Parts: sequence; C-alpha cells; structure tokens
Amino acid sequence: MTFLVAGIVLGLSAGFTPGPLFALVLSHTIRHGVREGIRVAAAPLLTDLPIILVSTLVLSRIAGYGSLLGAVSLAGAAFLVYMSYETFRARRQEPSVSDAGPQSLRRGAMVNALSPHPYLFWLTVGSPMILKGWKTSPAAAVLFVVGFTGCLVGSKVVLAILTGRSVHRLSGRSYEYLMRALGFLLLLFAVLLLMDGLRLLGFLR
Repeated sequence: MTFLVAGIVLGLSAGFTPGPLFALVLSHTIRHGVREGIRVAAAPLLTDLPIILVSTLVLSRIAGYGSLLGAVSLAGAAFLVYMSYETFRARRQEPSVSDAGPQSLRRGAMVNALSPHPYLFWLTVGSPMILKGWKTSPAAAVLFVVGFTGCLVGSKVVLAILTGRSVHRLSGRSYEYLMRALGFLLLLFAVLLLMDGLRLLGFLR
C-alpha cells in the first residue's frame, strides 16, 4: 500500500506540474478538441515502459549517463521549437474527423521520449522505488508503476477535459492570444531543455 500511495502522489504531482507534455495537451485540446488532447495525455502509456527498462539498465550497468541525457535533451529542444512554431501559426478551426488524429498520440510520445525529465525521474526516483518495492514483493513494485502512470495520465486527461469545456468561450482574438502564449511556453521549455542538454554535456555549469 505504501508503494501505491507513493506512486499516486508522485503521479499527480508530475501530471499537474507544467512541462512540455502539459503544454502540448493544452495546445492540442484547443486546436483539435478534447479527444486529441486525451491522445496526447496518453503518450506516457507508450513511452514510460521503455524508459523504465532503460533507466533500470542504466542504473545497474552504466556508470555515467550524462552525455546520453544531454543528447536526448538537445533533440527534445529542437522538436519543441518546431512545435512552438506550429502553435504560433495556428488559427482557430472546428475539430474534424480528418484532423490528424493519429499525430496527436505520436507527437505526445515524441515530446515525452525526447524530454530528459522522464529519464531523470525514473533514474533518480522511480527505478530505485521499483527495486526497493521488488525486494518487499513484486506486487509492491507493480503497484508503484500502476499508481504513478495511472495518475500521471489521468491528471492530464482531466486537464484536457477542463480545457475543452472552456475553449468554446474564446473569441477569435482571444484564441490567437492564447495560442501565442502556449507557443511562448513551448519555446520556453525548449530553451530550458537546451540549457539542460548543454549542462549535461558539460558545456555549462
């Protein structure tokens, strides 16, 4: 039960903390509707299992992983710059069935996979908790992962639903201002990821 509670608390905290995936959930919900926002929110279901496996492998076999995380961070920064550019260019349109549905999940997965934060979390917090829980019982480790992932995704699904309920009140000008703000937010996270990458690669202190 302790590991389940820990997973829930950490998952909710990560889910509601502003970050690249948080901003992408908002922008896709506003541009394409709640369904596409939920698809972005579901991205950790695709990316976190490989990240958990990689993190556990890194912890057990690799002494230094700063350069790897640095390269991932730089790639993530470049992708977020592209997403920021797309958000700046967005114009209001009604959600439609043909509106690039599969791309929402794919883009969410790319943002999550190219951000160093999931790797850092699982390397420093998640994987040690899993290993500790496994020593208690395999069920404890599984409950931690289920609690964390469920609350991480669930919190972002709630965010998409709440955003979708209020977006229809936006006028054309308000919509453009909001999308510009989200574009700036994505660009800010790109800069932060760039700084993280340079720091991890040893170019910054």
